[in-house]
Amino acid sequence: MNTRLEQLQKFLQEEPEDPFLIYAIATEFQKTDVQKAKEYFEQLLAKHSDYLPTYYQLAQLYFDLQEDDSAKQTYLQGIELAEKQGNQFTLRELKNAYQNFLFEIEED
Repeated sequence: MNTRLEQLQKFLQEEPEDPFLIYAIATEFQKTDVQKAKEYFEQLLAKHSDYLPTYYQLAQLYFDLQEDDSAKQTYLQGIELAEKQGNQFTLRELKNAYQNFLFEIEED
């Protein structure tokens, strides 16, 4: 039986430009291989910079990997995009996550 990750990778072969599939694969890899997840999220930003859900996940991943400058930049880019898209829900999520991030890095 195919795993969810294998199924998603097969779907991606059929539809290589689908941002949701790249996102779903990246989130699956977060459970087992954070470097692979990072590669997929970065690929997603490079190819589909307007895919808003990426910013929250990738910024958090950067923070977990102690790549604070990349996390900060990604949060700020996501906030800017959410404002541009008029997505108030995601804008609030990103702003809250960014404030928490700032609080965490100040404590270190």
